[in-house]
Amino acid sequence: MDSTPASGKIFVAPGVLITVAKLAALSVPGVLRMSPVPGGVNRLFRLGAARGVRLETAGESVSTELFLVVQSDADVRDVARKVQVEVSRAITEIIGLKAGEIIVHIEDIDSNPS
Repeated sequence: MDSTPASGKIFVAPGVLITVAKLAALSVPGVLRMSPVPGGVNRLFRLGAARGVRLETAGESVSTELFLVVQSDADVRDVARKVQVEVSRAITEIIGLKAGEIIVHIEDIDSNPS
């Protein structure tokens, strides 16, 4: 088998980046669900806004904003830090891009998760 790397480019759809970031955030204990990105009419034109993720790419780097609802008994600061670590890991290991800034917005605390 030839071990010479293939030439060409690889393109990752923005929806894939959103899904990876979302699944990584939801894997953290204490995160219940994503919250829609706030922002009125402009929100409708941003990819991923309804899924609680906002992305910005610059070359090989992906900056991420996540909007979350957490459990009422969760340590909010600890959950947010763990989300940052998991999303960074997922972007780097699964997608192969550099994780830029990762901003976590805790939009609500749910005292009665269903």
